[in-house]
Amino acid sequence: MKNNLSTSEQYLWDYVDQHRTQIPNLSIVQLGEKANVSTATIVRAMKKRGYSGYTNFRQAVIQENNDINNFPNFRDMSQKIKEVVLKNQDEVLKTIQKIDVGDIEDAVQKIKVAKKIYIFAQGFSEMTAKEMQIKLQLLNKTAEFHSDPNIIIPISKRIKPQDLIIYVSLNGETQSLLQSSQTALKNNVSTITITTNPDGSLMEYSEISIVGYKQKSSFFPEFEVHSRLPLEVISRILLDAYAIRIKDQT
Repeated sequence: MKNNLSTSEQYLWDYVDQHRTQIPNLSIVQLGEKANVSTATIVRAMKKRGYSGYTNFRQAVIQENNDINNFPNFRDMSQKIKEVVLKNQDEVLKTIQKIDVGDIEDAVQKIKVAKKIYIFAQGFSEMTAKEMQIKLQLLNKTAEFHSDPNIIIPISKRIKPQDLIIYVSLNGETQSLLQSSQTALKNNVSTITITTNPDGSLMEYSEISIVGYKQKSSFFPEFEVHSRLPLEVISRILLDAYAIRIKDQT
C-alpha cells in the first residue's frame, strides 16, 4: 500500500509515533494543539491509516497499553520503557496486518521451484539475510548470501532464470541491490524483496514485494540503526510457511 499521507498528515503521524504513550490522555483538540495541526488533519490521517477516526485510534492505543499492563512484570515499568515495548509491539502487529497472504504463497512457490537462491543485503539487514540462508540450507535448498557490493553486482550478471534472488532491504534504496535487481529483470530472473518502504526504488524491479511496517521514530536518531524487527517477522513467516508446505507434501 502506498503512503498517501500529505505532508501535514505525515508530520502528525510521526508526532503520534514519537508520543504514543501520551495518546490515551489526549483529546483530539489537545493532540492538535500539541502537534500544531488541525483536527481535520488528524481525522484525515487516521482514516488513511485504516481507523474510522481519532477516537477509534485512541481506543486501539489504550488497548495496547492495557495488554501490556496485563503482564505483571510490566505494571511497574516507567512510561518511557513502556513506550519501548509498545514500539516493538506496534511494528510486529502492523507488519502482520500489512502482509498479503497471496504474496507469501507466491514467494513460497518461487522458493520451492528455484534451483539456487541468492540472498543479498547490506548493513544491519545482513543479520536477517544470514539467518534466512541458514534456514533455507536446513530445508535442503542451495542458498548463498552476499553483502559486498563488489560481489553482488558482478554475480548478479551470472544468475540464471531458474534461480531466485531475495533482497532484504529496510528502505529499498541500496544502490548495489538496485543494480542487481535491474540486471535480474533484464535476465528474467525472479526476485523477492523484503522491505518496509512501499515507495522504495527496489519495488519497481521486484517480481514479489513483501512490505512490513517501520515506525519513523528511533532511539538512536544520530545513526542509521532503525529496527529490523519487521524484516525479521516477514522472513520468519515466509520460511515457516515454506517449511509447512514442504512437510505437507511429504
